[in-house]
Amino acid sequence: MNRHGEYKMPGGKLTVVDLSIERGCLARVQVSGDFFLEPDAALEAINAALAGLSADTDAEALADAIASGLPDGVRMYGVSPAAIATAVRRAIDVGESA
Repeated sequence: MNRHGEYKMPGGKLTVVDLSIERGCLARVQVSGDFFLEPDAALEAINAALAGLSADTDAEALADAIASGLPDGVRMYGVSPAAIATAVRRAIDVGESA
């Protein structure tokens, strides 16, 4: 089942997350939005950091996983690991209530 979550952090840009949950874990994670990353390849690192995590992971642990998965020197404009984590949790939580 595909799930979709969005979050616009205060003073930031819109973050969108589409994902699936397979056997209780995040799968096919795709983060997108109006924000900017340098280098662009950092987006792949964010998606990879989230894939395979338990769907029960709280927002703080999701943000930590994202931050840990980013290569050194990545610059984020209009987004943060916490904002992405919020969008992920919204995707998970909306799917659970549907």
